[in-house]
Amino acid sequence: MRVHGIPTRTIQALPDRSGVEIIDQTRLPHRYELKRLVTWQEAAEAISVMRVRGAPLIGATAAYGLALASNADTSDAALMAVASGLIETRPTAVNLRWAVERMLARLVPLSPSQRCEVAWAEAAAICEEDVAQNQAIGRHGLELIRAIQQRKGGTVNVMTHCNAGWLATVDWGTAIAPIYAAFDAGIALDVWVSETRPRNQGAALTAWELNQHGVPHTVIADNAAGHLMQKGEVDLIIVGADRVAANGDVANKIGTYLKALAANDNKVPFYVAVPGPTLDFRLHGGAGIPIEQRSASEVSHIAGRGPDGDVVEVQLTPDGSPALNPAFDVTPARLVTGLITERGVCAATPQGLAGLYPEQAR
Repeated sequence: MRVHGIPTRTIQALPDRSGVEIIDQTRLPHRYELKRLVTWQEAAEAISVMRVRGAPLIGATAAYGLALASNADTSDAALMAVASGLIETRPTAVNLRWAVERMLARLVPLSPSQRCEVAWAEAAAICEEDVAQNQAIGRHGLELIRAIQQRKGGTVNVMTHCNAGWLATVDWGTAIAPIYAAFDAGIALDVWVSETRPRNQGAALTAWELNQHGVPHTVIADNAAGHLMQKGEVDLIIVGADRVAANGDVANKIGTYLKALAANDNKVPFYVAVPGPTLDFRLHGGAGIPIEQRSASEVSHIAGRGPDGDVVEVQLTPDGSPALNPAFDVTPARLVTGLITERGVCAATPQGLAGLYPEQAR
């Protein structure tokens, strides 16, 4: 995708493999800054504090974290210590563990002298596969949007939640990929962008990247979503996911479950866009998905641009009031109309997933 008209990815290896460059998403939308990571600890910190976020992107960053570590030490002990440190940064998104396990499976059988070269190549391959998967999700999701447009005519009103655009992946995005594909195909669209408290990834990130691409959109308070559905102003909801269990239960950013409930009550199709690495066939249901608990300060405080242009943080809550901050919730499969994957669209059921991913379902 593009930033100020320039083709850009969220993470890129430096030509001499001394580091990787990321978009520091904690600075968006008011400042666009690139940050260089040169150690695996810096990669882990970027994941932990959400300089990079989104299940596919943190998986790619973890892969590069192992590559960065291999610049200094390619011993078995170092590999395992780095892998453990990276996996511990964020527990809910399965792509993180998937990427680390894939890297280890590729590196451990090799001699230490071979590992550095292969680590960088494998991390790059993970990134390229992510881009291809997301493009395919966009193509499959485009057909859902096209069908609505042909049936109703006029503008298709799509709602999303959090940020599942290209900022959450290496490129293209998951839930936003069909929106980009439809917009580029000339379909009239308007996107309802939920603010997504408490970190406001919708208002800060989704709105920013839709702006960059010229896609019409409107930012709404999270609590306005049900009202808009009741008024018939939402034709389709597409969200992303951090983990999908084998039965089709979906873990995504907190607030997704409430949107799914409202969609079900108002007969609004509710789709989840998800690449294969986000599927966790080791978990039979959503109850087994670990839910990350983040700092209470994300609830009690909020950052924004002040009148002088500087980004400032202010406190919302009274002194002494505690806050709870679960980062994700689980939407039961029964509320999901379908899963949009790189292999096609399927029902959020064991049978639906097994039909597209028989090798994993076994």
